[in-house]
Amino acid sequence: MAASLIHSSVAKALAFPPKPPNATLCNTYPLVEASQDHQSPQFGSPLPGITISRREIVLLLSPFGSLVSSFPACAFNIGISGPKDWLRAQKKKSAKFLLAPIDASREILRAAFLLLTVKDSGYERKDSEEVRRLVRSAARDCVPQERNPFVAFQAKTGVEVCTFTLIVKNASSLLDDKDPTKLEAEAILNDLLRSFTLLNDMAIESDIKAVLNRQKLSGAVMDAISSLNKFEQGIRDCLEV
Repeated sequence: MAASLIHSSVAKALAFPPKPPNATLCNTYPLVEASQDHQSPQFGSPLPGITISRREIVLLLSPFGSLVSSFPACAFNIGISGPKDWLRAQKKKSAKFLLAPIDASREILRAAFLLLTVKDSGYERKDSEEVRRLVRSAARDCVPQERNPFVAFQAKTGVEVCTFTLIVKNASSLLDDKDPTKLEAEAILNDLLRSFTLLNDMAIESDIKAVLNRQKLSGAVMDAISSLNKFEQGIRDCLEV
């Protein structure tokens, strides 16, 4: 009888093991390495096909910010140097996704350039409207006057709505505020935003039926593409990829 009671007690103990006495919050943040099987986003035709919404960008960029604020205490508790090396590795693995909106905007601008240069005459009002639509899409909510009412309201409440700004903040989040690489990326971002603002103004004001206007506008499109190329390199430098 006694042996039976002992056996029953042991079985219950094994079924419900006690929690370790020094359990910490770190147990809720296992350091699991991210999968490397992610595929690059596939973009279709550069005209209506390339669409990456700001919502998708925010969802893409948000996880690292919460990880930065959550890991340091755990790192201290379990005696490791910190989460930065791990987070830096994760950023490198996700670099292709972080750079995808830049590439998509570049393809959209190339479509606008082709539309402006594919023919010598016969341009109509719908062509002008399409160029403006492409420019607005490529700017990704970074030109204030072209934001829709909902996005404009978000911006007024303090929410960052410019995709390119979100990309810089994410890519440089592990760098010190005075790090030269981060400062350079922010300077390139400002140049990019000025380039898109100028391009947007020209697209609104220009009548592309005139050859000279098309030439000026196509030149501004190429300048914006050049700015995007520099911006991409600045982000790569922040990510060290």
